[in-house]
Amino acid sequence: MTRLRPILLVEDNLKDIELTLAALKRSKMANEIVVARDGDEALDYLYRRGKFASRELGLPVVVFLDLKMPKVDGLEVLRQMKGDDALRRLPVVMLTSSREEADLVTSYELGVNAYVVKPVGFQQFIDGVARAGMFWAVVNEAPPEKEQTRRSA
Repeated sequence: MTRLRPILLVEDNLKDIELTLAALKRSKMANEIVVARDGDEALDYLYRRGKFASRELGLPVVVFLDLKMPKVDGLEVLRQMKGDDALRRLPVVMLTSSREEADLVTSYELGVNAYVVKPVGFQQFIDGVARAGMFWAVVNEAPPEKEQTRRSA
């Protein structure tokens, strides 16, 4: 049986974390959801550093990445991921409140796979995240994983 790869949710807003987890749970996905509270923690997860140094080898099936975060913002996380041969094929969905054209353009220039603006309404948010999660974790055929190393970025 193939191991289900986790979903990495990178989000600093506690309410958005709770809503996203509820939406993904409602869609009955069996993937583990790993939450990183800022971009620095997300990079630690991806590169198996800090508190994630002993996590199991392997990459998530998809990264849901907020744009505006403390420490390291979403664009910098995306820039580092897409500039790394071991991470560049990993699908990244920007899940953000930003409707700024510059953020949208920069995200696509850096190689984001999808840009989803968080809906304001509760039900719209739940439905949108559930659909995005189902597509990227279940429907989409993820690229095969390259051997992951312990190196730091």
